[in-house]
Amino acid sequence: MPKSKKRVMTRSEVPVFVNEVIEAGCNICAVGHDSYVIGDIADQDRAKDEIDRIAEKYGDRDPLKWQIVAYLWSIGRYIELASEATRH
Repeated sequence: MPKSKKRVMTRSEVPVFVNEVIEAGCNICAVGHDSYVIGDIADQDRAKDEIDRIAEKYGDRDPLKWQIVAYLWSIGRYIELASEATRH
């Protein structure tokens, strides 16, 4: 029996995915220019069922990590990290 392929999120779904996560009550934001978080632990605990549903709906997001991060920056949802040169 052939193994079914896992669904992969498409580029066009990035804004809708982000909006659904926000509507679920999570403070999704980019962290620097190369990663993002869905929200803090309390957000994720409160919205666990909804986040699980969203994750299942959109499937694998890993191939679009950079696009998600860029989109979050474009809508002002980011935490800018100090550069290595300015850290003490």
